Amino acid sequence: MRLKAEIWAKAFLRSCAAAGVWAVVARHGDDDAGAIFVKVNRLDGTARLFGPAPAGFDTGDYERKWVAHLDGPTVTEEQVNEYLSRQLEFDPDLWILEIEDREGRHFLDQWLAPVDQS
Repeated sequence: MRLKAEIWAKAFLRSCAAAGVWAVVARHGDDDAGAIFVKVNRLDGTARLFGPAPAGFDTGDYERKWVAHLDGPTVTEEQVNEYLSRQLEFDPDLWILEIEDREGRHFLDQWLAPVDQS
C-alpha cells in the first residue's frame, strides 16, 4: 500500500526544512490519495514544476515517482501557476507543495522517474 499523500507531504516538507530550505503546503489536497505537485520558486520570477509520473513509470504500489512538468531556465512562475490552475480543473483533490530556493533544488532526486534519452 502506498503512503497516504498527507504523510508523504509532511515527510517531504521536513526533509526540505532539514536542508534549511523554506517549503510549505500551498494547497492541501485529499489526505489519502491526492496527486502531489512540487513547485520550486527560484525567487527571480522563474520556477520549476514536478508532478506525478505517468502510470507506466510506477515501480510498485509503494513508491511515488515524479517527472518535470515544466522546467528550464526561462519557465516563469506565472506559467507554472497557470498550469496548476488547469490541473485543478481536472483534479480538485491535488496537493501543491512550494519550495523557495534560489538554486532551484527540488529534493526529489530519489523519486524522479527515469528520463527516456531516445
